[in-house]
Amino acid sequence: MAHLIARLKRFDLSDRLLRRHPLHYPRARRELESFDRLDGEARRRWQHQRLRRLLEAAGRSEYGRQLGSPSYLGDWPILEKEAVREHPKSFLTGTAGWITAPASTSGTTGTPLSLRRSLPSIAFEQAVLDRLVGHMGVDPAGCRGAVLRGDDIRSPADRNPPFWRLANGGRRLIFSSNHLDAQTLGAFIAALRDYAPQVLFAYPTVLDSLCTLMLERGLTLSVPVTVCGSEVLTRQTHELARRALGTRLVNYYGQAERVAWADGDPESGYRFLPSYGVVELRFVESQGDGDVYDVIGTGLWNHAMPLVRYLTGDRVRLRPGASATEVEEGREIFLEILGRSGDYILSPSGARLLGIDHIPRDVPHVVRAQFIQESADAVTLLILPAPGFNDDCRRLLLEHARLKLPPSMSLRIQTTDRLVRNHAGKAPLVIRHVNRSA
Repeated sequence: MAHLIARLKRFDLSDRLLRRHPLHYPRARRELESFDRLDGEARRRWQHQRLRRLLEAAGRSEYGRQLGSPSYLGDWPILEKEAVREHPKSFLTGTAGWITAPASTSGTTGTPLSLRRSLPSIAFEQAVLDRLVGHMGVDPAGCRGAVLRGDDIRSPADRNPPFWRLANGGRRLIFSSNHLDAQTLGAFIAALRDYAPQVLFAYPTVLDSLCTLMLERGLTLSVPVTVCGSEVLTRQTHELARRALGTRLVNYYGQAERVAWADGDPESGYRFLPSYGVVELRFVESQGDGDVYDVIGTGLWNHAMPLVRYLTGDRVRLRPGASATEVEEGREIFLEILGRSGDYILSPSGARLLGIDHIPRDVPHVVRAQFIQESADAVTLLILPAPGFNDDCRRLLLEHARLKLPPSMSLRIQTTDRLVRNHAGKAPLVIRHVNRSA
């Protein structure tokens, strides 16, 4: 099924059979439009009804039955990532596999989670994204969109354009971001000019690289709208994009687990979408410029693998004196999403190599992984192994790495009993001892 989903994503069928399913997608759009017309109290009733159905589904999972299938949200404990990572099948509700789609987290700590998504939840996710694009004045279904994310278009060893391919019946031009550097910039710019996208969908790290390289050479483009996600969008990148692309930019926050959604930008702030999930904010600390909270989410749409009161690992910053309850309900903005910055390796040419978290993905007997970049052409992959880790696992890691790293970079795999931690005591996926200027 996973291979089928991957193939479908290359074609227009992916839109029609998955993201814009003819049964589920129109329903999702109607639900969103109906919710947007409601007032505060009616919104709370609507959300409560959706939550009740979600909790009923969650109560049918092995995890839910162990808890006694509580009908009240507050009776469910906070759910840690490790519990889902170690026993993913315990959270399945028994929905037939052929009407769900596999997924996994990006694994920014080096350990992805295995997930299942229902078709209604996939359609609702697309409806929410289309709503966001529509609010920017662009037709989400018919627009031309360029994609600068983590897609693998061709081998990193192949340095001859094109570094892109058309998809979705010509409505998407998907780039290989790992080929973007000072030498290939001209080809990227020419392709963007010829295609003239109405929307650019980008990771903030790739957007930053593109705009920095353009402005260094005095180049500009005209892209009406840019939509960023999956990483933190900084004020600096926001300003670079406006200067280089003359674009209106919006950023959205979500997770592979699909338990919460917010959108906005670094200047205007962000707002949670209560029709997407129930958000709980847990106070962490006060800072001079605001209060920091953990984000705990309960998605309202994925009945195949419902995650209740899931601790996302993300934090947000509220303005001093802000009401956490009003922020949770989407009635007040919050200032900033903390963490979730992109993990990447720098190639010898200066390109930011993304999708590094995919290398350990689906490799058996790997507990955690961490990349240490010692120089521009040398990387060590530290592996916390589980029993059974062997040469076949090493070969699979190297096979995955060949899709992400150019041949000029060496990768050494080393097993260890502890990963390298930073000053905050965290073990990030990537530690770089080189910088872009070097």
